[in-house]
Amino acid sequence: MQMHEHLSQQLYKHFGFKEFREGQRDIIDDLMKGKDVLGILPTGTGKSLCYQLPALLQSGVTLVVSPLISLMIDQVKQLKARGFRTVTALNSFMDHNERLKTLNQLSDYSLIYLSPEMLQNDRVKQQLFKIKVNLLVVDEAHCISQWGHEFRTDYLKLDQAIKELGDPTVLALSATATPEVQLDIMEKLNRKDMQKHVYPMDKQNISFAVEQHNGPDDKIERIVQVLSKKQVPTMIYFSSRQWAEKVSFQLRIRLDQRVAFYHGGMDQTDRMLVQQQFMNNQLDIVCCTSAFGMGVDKSDIRIVIHFHLPPQLESFIQEVGRAGRDGKPCASLVLFTPKDHYLPQMLIQNELPEQQDVKRVLKRIQSYRRDKGVLPNVDELLIELEISESQWNFIHHQLERYQVLDGNSILKDPNDENILQKLLQFLNERWTYKQNKLTEILHWVHQSECRRQHLYQSFQEEVREPYVPCCDGCGFEVSKLHFKESKAERMGQTWEDRLRMVFSQEEVHESKETS
Repeated sequence: MQMHEHLSQQLYKHFGFKEFREGQRDIIDDLMKGKDVLGILPTGTGKSLCYQLPALLQSGVTLVVSPLISLMIDQVKQLKARGFRTVTALNSFMDHNERLKTLNQLSDYSLIYLSPEMLQNDRVKQQLFKIKVNLLVVDEAHCISQWGHEFRTDYLKLDQAIKELGDPTVLALSATATPEVQLDIMEKLNRKDMQKHVYPMDKQNISFAVEQHNGPDDKIERIVQVLSKKQVPTMIYFSSRQWAEKVSFQLRIRLDQRVAFYHGGMDQTDRMLVQQQFMNNQLDIVCCTSAFGMGVDKSDIRIVIHFHLPPQLESFIQEVGRAGRDGKPCASLVLFTPKDHYLPQMLIQNELPEQQDVKRVLKRIQSYRRDKGVLPNVDELLIELEISESQWNFIHHQLERYQVLDGNSILKDPNDENILQKLLQFLNERWTYKQNKLTEILHWVHQSECRRQHLYQSFQEEVREPYVPCCDGCGFEVSKLHFKESKAERMGQTWEDRLRMVFSQEEVHESKETS
């Protein structure tokens, strides 16, 4: 009881909150006892506080492995606005001198954000070895399963990094993880005895609808029809950068609203600008790819539209979960055509190599071994091998795993029959896994019964009753959507929130050294 009272006092002192949200206290309590924790909490329920408060209360440094620069920068900015000076983010936005200065002063910080790739940087690791890392946090931990094998293989090296850092307490956080993914996270982190705190992820304030259309032009017409009657913060998700741009241009012309696009092909500065404008209510609609969302702590998003199908239900739940973080009614609208499964299928094919690609790459690596014993740079390699970066990442990580490669150095013959068979077997398993995930979301789209039940049934035993209209399977119609607040009310509310944040701080929070 004393520990609970102490945590409540510290929560109010540092964050101004009088009580914890569901799951926060239990997770923090276990972390303070030195226990490893896997926390699954819905989007918008304050997962960040689960490590930010312990970082202030404990000695040593808390490292937060985060997938997006925008997410890191945003959280650092929010904490500094509250008076926390001992927080920083190591990222590629820093110029050389700024990064060097930060690296040389790591012991001055209590909370350090960085990417899994930055954690593998030799200079960064050398500096981290000099300090005491008390807690290592993997934020958005589902990325280990979702991205680790092809897109960002450094996620699969976190277990080794944890070991090198002296085995600190580990916290893995996610908003969407099936029991299967939960086990995968624990296995990949080599933390099989984590305390699991898993809470319902079904959002009771969101209504679901799926509509079939004949083609993309019909989808655009439908979006214009829906949004012309409802000027509320809206996100529209695409699987194609070109379509995100194309639709944003059309909406600017046809709607009296402020519209922008966002995708990974944009300059980082432009992406940060779009995100900040959206968060500050200077934009009404963002047409985006999956690159947008994790760093958006915006409470009043009312509509999330999917112009294209995401490759799996987990991605869909993450994306719609960004609506209605304030608990007020919101809606998800999925638009699809009979041919829409081709695009996610193409994305899978671009992520994973074919068997003949693997055999061809291994032969080419063997020739490099005979010639120089090292690989050329990645850009040159991708052109020569005619494979995508994700396909190469998949092969490269597996060859590192079997000690054929060490970075760019070739240690032994890659055409060992045993290694080849293991690699091809795992490749087949990944193809099957991704195809099954795509099949799941296709089945959900064609579902005629309750969509809410079928969406969440793989993630939790019971699905709660919503306090908004449920879904189109239960009689919900998008045309009947109604939101009470006007644009003027939203803008006024936002300025109040800003002024309260700036001028109504009850106290200047102490730094870690004086707390």
